[in-house]
Amino acid sequence: MKYFRSPALTAGILAGVLALTASLSSQAAPAVPESSASAALAPAAASGAAPAASVLPQPPGIAAKAYLLVDVTAGGQQLAGSDIDELVEPASLTKLMTAYLVFDALRAKKVSLTQTCPVSEQAWKTPGSRMFINPKMQVPVEDLIKGMVVQSGNDATVALAECVGGSVDHFVQMMNDQALTLGMKATTYKNPDGLPAPGHMTTARDLATLAQRLMRDFPADVGYYAIKKYHYPGTPVSNENNRNTLLQRDPTVDGLKTGHTDAAGYCLVVTAKRDFPNLSGRRLLSVVLGAASEAARANESQKLLNWGYTAYEGVKLFDAGQPAATPRVWKGSSGTLKLGSASAIVVAAPAGDAAKITTEVARPEPLIAPFKQGQAVATLKIKLDGQVIEEVPLIALEAVDEAGFLGRAWDAMRLWMR
Repeated sequence: MKYFRSPALTAGILAGVLALTASLSSQAAPAVPESSASAALAPAAASGAAPAASVLPQPPGIAAKAYLLVDVTAGGQQLAGSDIDELVEPASLTKLMTAYLVFDALRAKKVSLTQTCPVSEQAWKTPGSRMFINPKMQVPVEDLIKGMVVQSGNDATVALAECVGGSVDHFVQMMNDQALTLGMKATTYKNPDGLPAPGHMTTARDLATLAQRLMRDFPADVGYYAIKKYHYPGTPVSNENNRNTLLQRDPTVDGLKTGHTDAAGYCLVVTAKRDFPNLSGRRLLSVVLGAASEAARANESQKLLNWGYTAYEGVKLFDAGQPAATPRVWKGSSGTLKLGSASAIVVAAPAGDAAKITTEVARPEPLIAPFKQGQAVATLKIKLDGQVIEEVPLIALEAVDEAGFLGRAWDAMRLWMR
């Protein structure tokens, strides 16, 4: 007996298999963990000897109402903190959000650095720290930024708020809207300068979030925070020194902002970047709130930074664009998908404990093409002694298009038979 294979029948069978597996694939795919030691740590992890459990370093005593230390290079990993979610008055740390909105307006070309702004009566009469501008002046935006950042001028801050927002009230609404966008859920602004006002509150955690986004979103603009001296023509030269005294003391410090009121105490958000043989440009961020004096806020911040750099080491697990995993892909023009990050993946580990770090990739299974380059696909869980200390999103480093009809049909049949 002879059997004849009908092309139409074959196509029909394949189409049926495709439909069946498409239905199965449309259901929620479970996350599949893939454990491994990172490439950078593989020799130590493969040695066979089980390392002793890590003991996390204990921070020094910090004389402040609240404090927080994060490793910016390690994706904002928290190294130490106390009362980081307690509501506090931010004083002139408020100006970090004012600067964020001004930088955003510059990027959107709503204002320019050379554009001049009038000095209103309200700006001129704003009490507290000053740039010493007056209503007879038309001051360029860039000089107002320097007056706000270096001299912490409340008059410069209000002038910027009026220039960018049209009015102080509208600018304050912009501040609160931006705080929600950045995830600063505990923060409420009542003014752009930080003078005491009922309900004008934030937390150490929210300030760290804001500072990191300010540096990440406006890398070309945060250089203003490293300026040590500035004064505007016609204003007192004696007012030229940046109130962040760590800029004078520590050459690795390049920002960010001081704050002080009687209620808030002395506050400082400071960042430093130091080079190490295994990791250049490692950046830490310290938030110290409610210190007893100007000297105390500088000393406690310096203590916290120095401790962070010595107690924890930065460990680069993967370079920017380096695949952290290459899982199987179905129905695609390629059989695999390279997963990684657009920036280097770095983690902070207690000094000497780098060999105890392992990684695990959590992803859907099966992975069905197509995938766009940059599409979020999986999560890299970074563990120390089996405990997750950081999670990093993994994206598709390259696009994988959908395969042709026969390729999809073949993979559909193989998936169905699994």
